Amino acid sequence: MSQTPRLAVSVLMRRERVPGPMARWQPWRWVLADVLPAVAAAESAGAQPGSGSQAPVPSPARQCVEHSADHSLWLHSGLAVTLHRDDVEGYHLNATAGQPCFWVMWRMEEVDGEDEPVAMPQIVTLSYHDAGRWLDAQETVERVDAPPEVLMWLQAFIDAHYQPEPKRRRRPDSFRPLTDRFGNPVSISTDKTRRGPPADAANAQGKSAQQTEAKPPHGH
Repeated sequence: MSQTPRLAVSVLMRRERVPGPMARWQPWRWVLADVLPAVAAAESAGAQPGSGSQAPVPSPARQCVEHSADHSLWLHSGLAVTLHRDDVEGYHLNATAGQPCFWVMWRMEEVDGEDEPVAMPQIVTLSYHDAGRWLDAQETVERVDAPPEVLMWLQAFIDAHYQPEPKRRRRPDSFRPLTDRFGNPVSISTDKTRRGPPADAANAQGKSAQQTEAKPPHGH
């Protein structure tokens, strides 16, 4: 039984100062900065290059990796991107887009040691369908471009499992059988034989003309 493909990632969130008049109501805001595969995430956290390669998904953790008066960067580890065969079409739609990307769904949550809620990533995906469902549910979803090595990993999975549905040729309307409003077949005759008025109508017209001729004019 084959294992489900899984890629350990970390999410980099940025807390930045809000410029301009809007700062009166909201001095700070959170935005998605990046999604880092295991190797890049380990190097961002200060580990030696290559130490995160092929590493298992670590326990969830949150670490400040950069801080200044105007912004701070927070690295969230313990997340993973998992590929499922029943969503291969969603990966295909992402891979064939102009800029294939990661989507991250995150929420503001209370965290011990913080005076105010902070942004906490919940799920990371490469599926177009996942992102659409989260947006429909009114969740906060942001995207960042996926690096080439991740796209190669994703494309290998798509090539192994994606089977596009064959396109059915649409039958032209002129070839469709005609039916009435009840669905019964309708036949159309092309016979151009002209018909005269019904016999009863012709006789009635003749009698009316005779009566008009026989009627004497007024005043005589």
